[in-house]
Amino acid sequence: MSAFYPVIPAGGSGTRLWPLSRAGHPKFLHPLTGGDRTLIQETVDRLKYVSLPGDTFVVTGAAHAAAVARQLPEVPASNIVVEPGPRESGPAIALAAALIHRKDPDAVMGSFAADHVVRDVRTFVNTVRTAIETAADGKLVCIGITPTGPEVGYGYIRCGDHLATGARAVLEFKEKPSAEVAQGYLDSGEYVWNAGMFVWRADALLGEVERQLPDLHSGLMKICESWDLPRRDEVLAEVWPRLPKISVDHGVMEGAAARGNVAVVPAAFGWNDLGDWDTLGAVLEPDDEGNTVVGAHDRIITIDTSGAMIVPGSSRTVALLGMRDVVVVDTPDALLVCPRDRAQEVKSLVEALKSKGAGNLC
Repeated sequence: MSAFYPVIPAGGSGTRLWPLSRAGHPKFLHPLTGGDRTLIQETVDRLKYVSLPGDTFVVTGAAHAAAVARQLPEVPASNIVVEPGPRESGPAIALAAALIHRKDPDAVMGSFAADHVVRDVRTFVNTVRTAIETAADGKLVCIGITPTGPEVGYGYIRCGDHLATGARAVLEFKEKPSAEVAQGYLDSGEYVWNAGMFVWRADALLGEVERQLPDLHSGLMKICESWDLPRRDEVLAEVWPRLPKISVDHGVMEGAAARGNVAVVPAAFGWNDLGDWDTLGAVLEPDDEGNTVVGAHDRIITIDTSGAMIVPGSSRTVALLGMRDVVVVDTPDALLVCPRDRAQEVKSLVEALKSKGAGNLC
């Protein structure tokens, strides 16, 4: 088997985890799971069981490249690919595929977000190995999460026939559903959550990109031709802004699934995408009153308070009295207080700050 090359797209600002997560220091650069390792470090840690650190690639923005390099000294500097601007996951992952294919024409690669949580690493590793085996014959492979409830915040994948490797054929991708539709998916037993984790041969992905997104493919080939030349930055600056801005799901996977060329490996390994403060609270262990604290506990006082999600990030003491199911995130320049059941709406606060000219807080 050829070497396995993980690709970690590390972009975005994690606006639903504001005010801790900011554009200049997004959530994947923070330790959020109770230890001292950041989310991107934990991502690399669990991938070491299926690859060598020198075979890992990270695609990130210029604003984050230095911090990524500091946090991941085991990843070669040449494997930290800096995109000139955000173009969604399609161009970012396809560029990494082109660079990996140039290095190893038989390479199998995977894409794993920098900001996800995986609790059961052993099962995760076994799932990735099954995906690698399934991808060897040219299939584009998703890793799907066995649903634990009718979640409306995730996309879904409809599973078809079982394959020899233990994977299943993918019949179609579904957008985030209503609660009623999500319950129907759950009841049918035919659907898994789309975790945004993919495994494929680099040449298989590039073949689909060429077929479905020829403009993206031709632009990436121009970039790759200049990659080791002094004019790389010039070519990137010229070509990158003109590439289609599209996710790998919509740009590649949906069309490939319609042709019967996509498989999924269903699994349950304690996955969470940390979409907001409430979901982070569900990942961490609460105290006897059901309160969850990220970080130092010595500056937290709670009386007659339960179900709180508390993140102390300044030198102040945070005190809660008679509160139920709230989020409190304290940073040196911003304080967030909201009900946990409205945590997904925190993004609207970031948009409001920008509209008021306070983008420096975002």
